Order: sequence, then structure tokens, then C-alpha cells
Amino acid sequence: MPNWVDRFEIPWERFPEELIQNLERQKRPSARQRRAMVRIVVSEMMKLCRNPTKQNTTEIAKQMVARYPKSFQDVIDGDVIGLGYHSLVKQLQSRVENVKRPNTPKVIKRKAASDNDDTDEIPAEQRASVQDTYGCVSWEPKYLPLSETVESQLEKKEEMKKLFKKMNYSVDLVKELVKCTYYTQRKDINKGASIQKLCEEWPFLFNEVGMKEHFQRLTGVNLIETFLANVDKKGARLLNFLKCVDSKKRNHVLKALLKLQTEKGQSTGCSQEIIEMLLLLLVHFDENERLLFRCVEMTSHSEDVEMDSVPPTPFIIVCGSSCFSAETFMLSIDRQIVNDNISSFTSAICLMFGSYYCFNIHYPVELRSTLEFLQRCFFSINPERGTKVECKKKKVFSVNPRVLSLITDIADHEWI
Repeated sequence: MPNWVDRFEIPWERFPEELIQNLERQKRPSARQRRAMVRIVVSEMMKLCRNPTKQNTTEIAKQMVARYPKSFQDVIDGDVIGLGYHSLVKQLQSRVENVKRPNTPKVIKRKAASDNDDTDEIPAEQRASVQDTYGCVSWEPKYLPLSETVESQLEKKEEMKKLFKKMNYSVDLVKELVKCTYYTQRKDINKGASIQKLCEEWPFLFNEVGMKEHFQRLTGVNLIETFLANVDKKGARLLNFLKCVDSKKRNHVLKALLKLQTEKGQSTGCSQEIIEMLLLLLVHFDENERLLFRCVEMTSHSEDVEMDSVPPTPFIIVCGSSCFSAETFMLSIDRQIVNDNISSFTSAICLMFGSYYCFNIHYPVELRSTLEFLQRCFFSINPERGTKVECKKKKVFSVNPRVLSLITDIADHEWI
């Protein structure tokens, strides 16, 4: 049977008119146009082959570059880099890998529940992985509230969908509806419903009002009030330690502090201190801030954000040149923007952190120390056993030794 690539025709006619105009004029397409083109090409490829190889994408990239070399070839100041088509191959292959991902979100490590999971022989908490139930007091309620039925749950769900679209809803009403439907929300989440599906069915779970209520019932902790209370109580001491002690011991902390002072300028306030605290914590633990957030243009809309490089775990998109100057933030989960209008960095941090618990997401190993420090010191979730971290090694500590060491150092620090 002949190779499918031999009969594949690049769908030039499906490309946007703006892109075609640039190609015919031998101009380079914008990043947005190029992404749109790659999506179209890969969509057509996968109609013929569900699993295109790198060799396949290379052949197609070569054809595209051969037709429009001025628009697609990899060049710097007129010099062709390599064979001239590597960047297009990489982009096509990345898109193929993204499309091949299963619909169930990668951030959920547990298998979806089976049809037999409603028996009383094995409690739901025992069937779930340790990371899912860690820190939870009501991970999966066993019974509907006495005043509720399956039909009333569906009615309340539909009512919330309508309220979400109206935008001028009563906060108290939404809180009550989220509280009443908590049983059904947990059933959907614990069965492995995708983030996209949850956004459609339970949109309030991804904004401050709904997540606060869900998180409260799940963990017994008031998400935002607890965080702010602990910032008031511990934030100044932590910042003082990182600035006055840690920066003298660790050169990379000092460099980060100087950079933050330049970015911060004259701005002050609670959110500014929280930004400093989080960024210095990441540096202290040698963890990459780009796994937690990144900056985009201040005027960016959700559809403008390139999601291929965003991690699948909860992630903050900063609309501005820095966290200090941004006026709006977005939250993404499983590479999908689930809230594109968060007004403060404080809210963004709380929604990001709350998502790990509400949607059964494990802390990535690369952020384990920062997230556990926030969990224990600022969100007051302190289980004696277990872990929320992805298990990639056999030896797992109930309390991260690096977190414990920092907590001890801060406690020993005389700052007044």
C-alpha cells in the first residue's frame, strides 16, 4: 500500500485569506497565522493517518517550504539555518502530539471510576490514589442531601449555567446552589470528567465564588480568607527572612531580590508583598517560575494565548509585562483557559492552588516544595500522612524536608 503522504494534498484552499495574501507576496506569516495553518494541516493529515510520524511531518514541511521558501524557510540575515524546515517540522510534530493526547486530562493520575464503584465493599476514598484524597475531609460524599433528588440536582445545575451567562448573579444564591450540588460535582470530578466538560457543566467551579464554596466543603478550609489571614500573620516574617537572611547566604536569591525591587518600583500593598513572597520562595527552592505562570501582552484575550508550551497543571497567565504591573490574570488547567478575568494576583494564586484539590490534580515534582510550603503555611492544610506530589521515586516523605527546613529557619529567625 502506498504511503499516505504520497497522496496527501496540503489544504492551501482552507488557509485564511490573510495568510494566503502574505504567502503570495513572499511575506512571513505572523505567529498567530502560522499556528492556525499548522492546526489546519495537522487536522487534514490525521484524517488519513491517526499517528503521523516525524518522517511524515518532515516530508510535508519540505513541500510547504519548497512552495513558499521566503515565507517559511529558517533564515537569519539571509543565511538558511540547517535544512531550512526544522522549525516547521517541530511545530507540526508538536501539534500532532497534542492532538494525540487522550480526552481525559493528563493532570488526573487516577483511572476513571468503573461501573461497579457504587458498591459499599470498598469506600471511594480507598479506591482513589493517596494524592487525590490528601488533605480532604469530604472527598466523595456517600449520600445526596436529604432534601435533594437526582432531578433536583440537574435542575440546580441548569440554573447555575443560566446564572453564569447572565453575569449579574446573586453571590449568596450561587454559594447555596454550589453547596446543594456538591455531591454531584464530586461524582463528576471523581469519575474523571475532563476539564472542558467540567467547564461546560459546572462553570462556577472555576471562579472565586464557586471554588471557594467547593474547596470549603472538600477540605474544611476557607480558601481565600485563610490565605489572607496567614499572609497577615506570617507574610512579613517570611519576607524579612528571605530578604535579610536568605539573600546573604544564597547569591541567586540576592539577584532575584534586586530584580524584583526594580520591577516593583514604588508600588506597595498586600498583592505586591504576596508577589514578592511567591517569587522569592520559588528561587529559594530552586523551582522554575515558568511552571507556575508566564507573562503575555496586557491586551491579550484568551484565544490569543499560545497554550502548547503551557504545562497541564494549574497555571497563571499574567496579562502584563510583570506580575506587579498586570491588571488581569487568567487561569489555565490542562492547557485550557478556564477563567480569563481574574482581577488580582491574590485571587489568581488562590484559584490556582485550589484547583489542585478541587480537581484531583497532583503537585508536579518540579514545584513540590513551593506548593507544599504554601499548602502548610498559608492554606493551613497539614495532613500527618500522605503526599500531594506525583510519586516518581520510592522514598516519599510526609513532610518535604526542604519545606520543613525553611519552616524551622523562619521560626528561628529573630526579626523584630
